[in-house]
Amino acid sequence: MLFRPENGLTVTTENGPDSYFCVKERRVSLNGILRLGLCAAMLLLAPISAWALTADELVVVSNRSVTDSGKLSRYYMDQRQVPPQNWLQLSATEQEQISRDDYEKQIATPLRKFLQKNDPASVRFKCIVLMYGLPLRVLPPKLASAERAQLKDLQQRLDLLEGQIELLDEGQEPQRKALQDEAASVRRILLKRRQFHKGAAVDSELALIMEEGHPLRGWLPNRYFLGFRGQDIANLPARVLMVSRLDGPTPSVVRRIIDDSLAVEKTGLAGKAYFDARWPKPKEKPSSAYGRYDRAIHNTAYLLREKGPLPVVIDDKEELFQEGEAPEAALYNGWYSLGNYVDAFSWSRGAVGFHVASGECTTLKKKDSQVWCKAMLEKGVAATLGPVAEPYLQSFPAPEIFFGCLVQGRNELAECYALANPFWSWQMILLGDPLYRPFKSNFQLR
Repeated sequence: MLFRPENGLTVTTENGPDSYFCVKERRVSLNGILRLGLCAAMLLLAPISAWALTADELVVVSNRSVTDSGKLSRYYMDQRQVPPQNWLQLSATEQEQISRDDYEKQIATPLRKFLQKNDPASVRFKCIVLMYGLPLRVLPPKLASAERAQLKDLQQRLDLLEGQIELLDEGQEPQRKALQDEAASVRRILLKRRQFHKGAAVDSELALIMEEGHPLRGWLPNRYFLGFRGQDIANLPARVLMVSRLDGPTPSVVRRIIDDSLAVEKTGLAGKAYFDARWPKPKEKPSSAYGRYDRAIHNTAYLLREKGPLPVVIDDKEELFQEGEAPEAALYNGWYSLGNYVDAFSWSRGAVGFHVASGECTTLKKKDSQVWCKAMLEKGVAATLGPVAEPYLQSFPAPEIFFGCLVQGRNELAECYALANPFWSWQMILLGDPLYRPFKSNFQLR
């Protein structure tokens, strides 16, 4: 998992308070991106101003090309009492990836027209619900033949450099350093020329569907993100919609998610909260981003242990929870097993959690895939999130905010995600009923 190069926001490495995100003079620090801070997180257990997301503020979007997409839309709208006029049926590819041109023609343009017609002042709708059968990822724009030729030459140069490095003896360190520096430079050029940063999750791109002319060079800051409150942030989009997806490996999984969410709202989510850090919590502030994210997991566990409604289990060994070690799992946050779900959990009905790794939502449909989002949904969770491509560590939602918001029971799932998610027009997807409040009954009893 790599760090994100600067794009729109200036990335710095200055020190700051112990918080997940730190904003200073229009700069987002890598330290801040992995530090929401325990003190700031504790404030989450005080009332957060809620948007009070309601069923009539949802736009449900389905794919006519997939029969079950429409069936599930009708089922969800009936269960949540979403007005029938809030349903948009469009015709899009059944594949999990879509080209930029087809995304604009098949998804973005009809949705934009629907919103402009039914909510021209952008005051009626707050959240888009993408239903089973819609693509996950918008691909970067196609390269011209000359650009493809340049990429081929650069890749051949990189292969040659890496081969030369392998042939060097231990005593040839100056030569090794020079070749490694050149190889690193070629990799950076390759990454830029491939236009990877112009690809995004369909969901994350659609959050800015009403934001005219936003750049595609990479992520854009999320105005709802709690870490940006009260700050002067450059390139901050104004017209933003929340987005959630009711999707999964099969239609039956999606129906189960809907049913579980409704049932657990009546009883309250029961079980244990599991947090899987990689190292013991450091006594001093970590110097690396990985250390800071690991500390964020520790902070979240402490937050929920002190003020949350569930027993908390935290593992601070590099090895992940193993088979049978996480029974009655209601909440989960951990890392790092890339594309390889570890079957350590028996999930409580209505469970919510996510695994931090680089490509855990690259597919929901490939039968042999063991990416965490797909596997967790198959095993029984009601809500999770993950990236459709390399997201870089600092673009993951702040766990202190996400889980802190969720357990207080005031805000719906989509709102908690919006508060915790730093960026739009990037790689992250939220899977689950946007109206789900797993601790709703706890909040109503206060």
